[in-house]
Amino acid sequence: MYNISGCTFNGGAVSKIMNLVSNQSSGLQPGRSNFSNKRVLLVDDESDITTSFKIGLEQYGFTVSAYNDPRLALSEFKAGLHDLLLLDIRMPGMTGLELYQKIKQIDGNIEVCFITAFEEYYGQLSAAFPNVDLEKCYILKPIKILDLAKKINTILN
Repeated sequence: MYNISGCTFNGGAVSKIMNLVSNQSSGLQPGRSNFSNKRVLLVDDESDITTSFKIGLEQYGFTVSAYNDPRLALSEFKAGLHDLLLLDIRMPGMTGLELYQKIKQIDGNIEVCFITAFEEYYGQLSAAFPNVDLEKCYILKPIKILDLAKKINTILN
């Protein structure tokens, strides 16, 4: 059993994730710092998502802080520590939209990407955050780790 940011998962899940990451074909290679020095705060109430995204993105050189509880993520958030928020939209206790609004008050320079399995949130997001470029930062699940890494890198560069 492994524990990452309060998320417990078994070794079989880790092996499957690592195989998915290492079997993706591209010029990028896991284990290399392809996107080094990029810091991501990931918040999703599904531990499978946070675990797979964290492990996968770290294989491409990102530093990832993962949380399953948006309130805990907010309470531990520090301005300037992360380059990008990767937030699920629909979470119990606090939505990703609410979390983003609160974090933006603490750190006005942080970038955001919203992740969701539901396309219907696009209109709600564009109305609530007209200054956020949703073409770049609205991510539908499921997504391959390599595609997610490329998207994050594009946003941060």
